[in-house]
Amino acid sequence: MPRLAIAQLRPTKGDYGANLQKIGGVLAQIAKLDPPVDLVVFPETATSGYFVEGGVRDVAVTAGTLFRDLTVEHEAAGAPPVDVAIGFYEVFQNHFYNSCLYASLGNASPGHASSGNASPGIRHVHRKVFLPTYGVFDEERFVDRGREIRAFDTRWGRAAILICEDAWHSLAGTIAALQGAQLVIVPSASPARGTGMDEEGTRLPASVVRWERILRGIADEHGVWVAFASLVGFEGGKGFPGGSVVVSPAGEIVVRGPLFEEAVLTYDVDFEEITSARAEAPLLAGPRGESAASHQKPGERGAGSREQGSQAGHRKVRPGYERYCSPLPAPCSQDPRGGARGGGRRPAADRC
Repeated sequence: MPRLAIAQLRPTKGDYGANLQKIGGVLAQIAKLDPPVDLVVFPETATSGYFVEGGVRDVAVTAGTLFRDLTVEHEAAGAPPVDVAIGFYEVFQNHFYNSCLYASLGNASPGHASSGNASPGIRHVHRKVFLPTYGVFDEERFVDRGREIRAFDTRWGRAAILICEDAWHSLAGTIAALQGAQLVIVPSASPARGTGMDEEGTRLPASVVRWERILRGIADEHGVWVAFASLVGFEGGKGFPGGSVVVSPAGEIVVRGPLFEEAVLTYDVDFEEITSARAEAPLLAGPRGESAASHQKPGERGAGSREQGSQAGHRKVRPGYERYCSPLPAPCSQDPRGGARGGGRRPAADRC
């Protein structure tokens, strides 16, 4: 049963060094916790702040550089072995990306929940696929799109990462679940907008209410845990609300962070709840269970036939689902809810 921590931070805009020190402070804080934390999730662009615009080229680093710097902070903090998922602006192969690094810091000892793969190192880098370029957002001017959503193995189980806007596209959560993710990590830098009320009657920013509905939908539909880490603070008059949450596979919010305050939340994630949630609502039973071909009559051809499924080649995916496990095509320039990018009727600041 891995122990999860979410650190909702207020970064100093454009100051990579200062933000690294703040991250080191979080690692020192969790070093005092007993039992120890297995994974710390930080928000989108935690190393620089979000609205740096053309300053991306000044704050972007390689994944290897960030891993090296985190290792230094981890050692200085005297923290036990821990995994981290942290949003940053990345430079990779002569391109800039809005990315999230997943890495293991320190050597896990036998008996530790994360000791399945004890060596430190980079486990995965997710590059944001869906770049908002409308309203207050201008990401596509400054960074390139990622091309893939992929689940990956960690020291405690299997995870996938969706950076902010990625989570607003329902197919992204489905891809993660089909690839076996038990935990979907969602780092975010989404400004607050409007006022609203959740199902319990709690008054929250309207954007936070909308976010919680989306996150609960991902968890409930796919029977996965969801960890949402939100930035806090103000940049250029735009306020990030915090309100980080952990959502159970039944779609219930089990812990919620404060609004507009820095905080570190912890929660013990029980993967057995995935089993019970999927038994109660087996919405993945078709994709992850028997293929359509097994229900065909002799002589019929369907999604699982050799003729239609041969392009999958050596990939170990269910017949008929090959297209979901490939790098994604470039997102179209149209607003997914209608209208050209930058237009439409939706409240732009609800997205990220």
